[in-house]
Amino acid sequence: MSKTSIEWTGKTWNPTTGCNKLSAGCKYCYAEILSERLQAMGHEKYKDGFALRMHEDALALPYTWKQPEMVFVNSMSDLFHKDVTVDFIKKVFYVMAANPQHTFQVLTKRADRLKELHEQLNWTPNIWMGVSVEDSRVLHRVDDLREINAMTKFLSCEPLIGPLTGLDLTNIDWVIVGGESGKKARLIDPNWVVEIHKNCVAAGVPFFFKQWGGKNKKKNGRLLYGRHFDEMPERKSMPVTPVNPLRALSQNPTVF
Repeated sequence: MSKTSIEWTGKTWNPTTGCNKLSAGCKYCYAEILSERLQAMGHEKYKDGFALRMHEDALALPYTWKQPEMVFVNSMSDLFHKDVTVDFIKKVFYVMAANPQHTFQVLTKRADRLKELHEQLNWTPNIWMGVSVEDSRVLHRVDDLREINAMTKFLSCEPLIGPLTGLDLTNIDWVIVGGESGKKARLIDPNWVVEIHKNCVAAGVPFFFKQWGGKNKKKNGRLLYGRHFDEMPERKSMPVTPVNPLRALSQNPTVF
């Protein structure tokens, strides 16, 4: 786990790393660029660059965190990638369920596989499930998300590269919006952001505006209507003392 500058979370946890491009939002993937840098620096976890890898040793980490954390799961990958085994996904969900003091934010672009597997997974209240929605071409991901058993469902509209006209927020609990950043960042139209915000207000859905992005994201900031929007859904996790990870592993041999 590592601290992160991502505004809507506190820490990142990567039981898997690596991915491949799936849709237009992936064009300038920050995780791919960062993994290449980490590979060049000799980090074992990224020895294969951006190739998909599952990391069994990372599963014990949440048991060791002393304070309740808001955790973005797989900032460097996609848990529902086709190459992540169902057994490994179940292990990740077991760990999240066993640590209800933490809130885990899982985000995927592979909403079809999420929908296919969701009934096999244990959806405890501290597991938030989201899908990435970068433009109207992938609005079908929202429909898939609506049908799963997660108690908190969210959208990450980042990088927002087109309007989301017709966005239906029925049974959606949170929306994050952000522009693309980096040297080749595609520009975001403020009207797209305003339209999504209006939809959230009308539906009573918390709205989080992450950034305008661009080549200098710090300079462009994250003000909308002259203010910050940091709205979030209610955290449903419960503070408990984590069990010893080695004991948890030994007591659940069919899971680990």
